[in-house]
Amino acid sequence: MTSRDAPEPVLDSTDARLLLELTTSPRATGVELAARLGLSRNTVQARLARWEAAGVLGSFELRVRPRALGYRLSAFVAVVVDQHRLDAVVGDLAEVPEVTEVYGMTGPTDLTVRVVARDTDDLYRIAGQILRIPGVVRTNMSLVMQELVGPRTEPLLKRLAEPD
Repeated sequence: MTSRDAPEPVLDSTDARLLLELTTSPRATGVELAARLGLSRNTVQARLARWEAAGVLGSFELRVRPRALGYRLSAFVAVVVDQHRLDAVVGDLAEVPEVTEVYGMTGPTDLTVRVVARDTDDLYRIAGQILRIPGVVRTNMSLVMQELVGPRTEPLLKRLAEPD
């Protein structure tokens, strides 16, 4: 069973409150979190362990912004794929360091790929690299001009944390 096949854990309002506190103070200890939320240390530790085992929390690398690494440009690439080679194409895309996300889509394209680049020449190179992947039929790239609302879950956590 892969992580995609595993059932998603269902979080409750206590989980949401704890996650919101971690959003505010990501380096807080279990003891500090327990005191702030009026929970026992064991409850906090058990929930943290359960989240870790279930993959609820994303990896730490997601907190590192590509811009800080010198990748000033970001683009979304719509990719049409020969369906018989879809898994191989996804595997090849995962080998491209500048590919930060790949999503399977419905509609006229099969994949949406987020890429980062140092400059326009680098973006051109990456686009060519994607086009050379066996099974990629065509691509259409859209350059990100500005991130207006970044990845977030805080509003969802706040809604879940509200008492019923």
